[in-house]
Amino acid sequence: MAQISESPSSLENIAEQLRRHHAKYDQQTGISLGKIGTLLKQTVAVLFPHHAVADDTGDSLEVRLSRLEAEFHSLVEPLCEGKEVGCTKMLVKGFMSGLPAIADLCHIDADALYEGDPAAQSIEEVILCYPGFFAVVAYRIANALYKKDVPLLPRMICEYAHQKTGIDIHPGATIGKGLFIDHGTGVVIGETTIIGDYVKIYQGVTLGALRVDREHRAKKRHPTIEDNVVIYSGATILGGDTVVGRNTVIGGNVWVTRSIPAWSRVMFKPADTDEIIPIQARQKAAGRG
Repeated sequence: MAQISESPSSLENIAEQLRRHHAKYDQQTGISLGKIGTLLKQTVAVLFPHHAVADDTGDSLEVRLSRLEAEFHSLVEPLCEGKEVGCTKMLVKGFMSGLPAIADLCHIDADALYEGDPAAQSIEEVILCYPGFFAVVAYRIANALYKKDVPLLPRMICEYAHQKTGIDIHPGATIGKGLFIDHGTGVVIGETTIIGDYVKIYQGVTLGALRVDREHRAKKRHPTIEDNVVIYSGATILGGDTVVGRNTVIGGNVWVTRSIPAWSRVMFKPADTDEIIPIQARQKAAGRG
């Protein structure tokens, strides 16, 4: 079969059509998920000495902070274009000065994971190995920026963590101290979710909205989870008016769309033993065995 070769003119024609398509978009900031990954790596290295040792550069904390400040400045500068004078400097200063408070919260999160998971051998293991911890660290960093109305960057930080861990936390969610996310794959926490202190969440949990219409954007669409709640794998809790009271246990695979009182236990009713029929017995009863 003869090969069909493309002439330069046909490629030029395709390029021109694509340029007309590109012109539909606003000015680009130049931020990429790769750059976000670099920012997160540098931030984690100043928050946790475990990661500073792991990158094997031997740099002092002051040098790491200086490098992080420069990296953050380069990302924020395009976002401040056209805004008030001093926007970049103010955001960089706010981000850097907020790092100790983020570190304090993250230490409480790490301790909650260590105390709550008998498989954890040390705080170091939690910090270096647990995807739930990494996702929460990324959220804490992104949320600090979200509260300062930094555009785009907070969402990209959480999306980078989502791609790395399978845990999708919106930076606008309100999350208390000591959040425990174990295993974590498939966890979704929506923008207007409110989570209290020392909540435990296992894999596959969704804290979502009952409706996703655009006109509901300014409303509280996601549930409120009060202190010390445990939510087991596969549970789905929906709705801005849904409140799960403190010290409640939500069992696996349940679907919750109304409020649950404090100190409750929500689960599917287990099947009775006589309802469990071996496959061979079922086939025989159907005349196939």
